[in-house]
Amino acid sequence: MRKFLFCAVVLLFAAFTAQGADAAAAPIKIGVVATITGQNAFGGQLELEGMQLANKLHNEALGRPIELVIVDMKSDKVESATAATRLIENDKVSAMIGPYGSGPTMAAGEVAEASGVPLMGTACTNPLVTQGKKWVFRACFIDPFQGEAAANYCFNTLGYKKAAILTDLASDYAVGLAAFFRQSFLKLGGTIVADLKYQSGDTDFTAQLQEIISKGPDVLFIPAYFAEGAVILKQGSELGAKFRFMGGDAMDNPDIVTLGGSAVNGFMHTTFAYDPTMPEMNDEAKAFTEAWSKEYKDKAPNANAAMGYDAYVLLYNAIVKAKSAEPKAIRDALETLKDVPTVTGLTSFTADSHDPVKDAGVVEIRDGKKVYIDTIKP
Repeated sequence: MRKFLFCAVVLLFAAFTAQGADAAAAPIKIGVVATITGQNAFGGQLELEGMQLANKLHNEALGRPIELVIVDMKSDKVESATAATRLIENDKVSAMIGPYGSGPTMAAGEVAEASGVPLMGTACTNPLVTQGKKWVFRACFIDPFQGEAAANYCFNTLGYKKAAILTDLASDYAVGLAAFFRQSFLKLGGTIVADLKYQSGDTDFTAQLQEIISKGPDVLFIPAYFAEGAVILKQGSELGAKFRFMGGDAMDNPDIVTLGGSAVNGFMHTTFAYDPTMPEMNDEAKAFTEAWSKEYKDKAPNANAAMGYDAYVLLYNAIVKAKSAEPKAIRDALETLKDVPTVTGLTSFTADSHDPVKDAGVVEIRDGKKVYIDTIKP
């Protein structure tokens, strides 16, 4: 009997040991609330490719492989929350990245907050994304700075005193960025001669553009997403608009010339402080650009790809620092990250602010090509 009990104990111990070994070798799962299809697929796909490149370069931590679990949220807020829920409940991810855009990130963030799983936003610049949140972080700057930077550049650097604004009422990102630009431009002493609206999905902006043209602004600020922004530029050119067009980071896409043609020449936008044409790069940006050119030979990187890469790198650093893949340990480690080298600059977080302070870049389309023309410091 004793011999039987001894054997049983040995077998049971072996089983538990095997299970422990399997758990120790199991992949660390990072969920991606990805924007692969729908209105914002252009930027979302580039972000995903940036994450995948980072995963290829940093593919293990704590002696375990890191696996990206990808779910498409189809450029939709409801689908974003559904995707986050699936990643947490079904796939048991340790942390999440994405999605593209402020509104969808707010939706996914509510799920992350309720479930206690950290979410690292990419290009989600609306302040509300992290406001009051313990589990939501972002790799990018926020719109109060971006709006102020765009207004200052227009008023002080370019000397524009009259501005018009055309805003998508259905977009949290557009509404917020327009408000910060308006506030800053007026504070500088500028005049807003027209402040018009449209709805996501609109394809004809003729009426708004004709009214704006009649007001004679120096610049039209369009905090639009890429696809609609390109249409606005094209229709403005066809109507003979003589003013400059200025946009935000959501307009940063290598295919802008394909959709807008010659109408995009002279268009400027603020963006995250990375572009392959920038004259001065930090070491991380140089390494990213070189790795991208080898991995994606027929596609140029942009700020969205850089943000996807940076978001992954920040989570990777938190996992290594925490020495754990448990969600709470990762969250706690994120709050203590200081000056992590990323493509878009050194990144730090605190318990009080999950928003890093970052430079903004300014890009202009010249002769059908993007050119990085300036960096704006906070």
